[in-house]
Amino acid sequence: MAQVEATTERIVARGAETVFDALADYKDTRAKLLSGHFSEYQVREGGEGEGTLVHWKLQATSKRIRDCLLEVTEPTDGQLVEKDRNSSMVTTWTVTPAGESRSRVVVTSVWNGAGGIGGFFERTFAPKGLARIYDEVLANLAAEVEE
Repeated sequence: MAQVEATTERIVARGAETVFDALADYKDTRAKLLSGHFSEYQVREGGEGEGTLVHWKLQATSKRIRDCLLEVTEPTDGQLVEKDRNSSMVTTWTVTPAGESRSRVVVTSVWNGAGGIGGFFERTFAPKGLARIYDEVLANLAAEVEE
């Protein structure tokens, strides 16, 4: 099994603290940011950053649906880590200042890919597809927080 990684980033025209707070608000804001690839969104514990337990289904392709139950931690300032209890997937959101009233948001997901020919296709195509999904989420984040 090889590790698969998908990364995307965006500059958002808003300060890092505001952007991070929007991402960490699983109770209200996060659901608004998700694209049509996400369904059955439910906060099961917490709702604000560290200690949150959130569920959703992620439909990456017409045939591939992940049932995700994510534990949220904040290992460092400006970073949210979502660890899926149902798989090896870990998604890290990092928000850093990028100039006056601007932020860089980087989202990276890693997971243990399949072996064999299926694994080859997963390593080849899944990162691009997941990056497109998260690019849409980042666009929604920018629309939500930019003035």
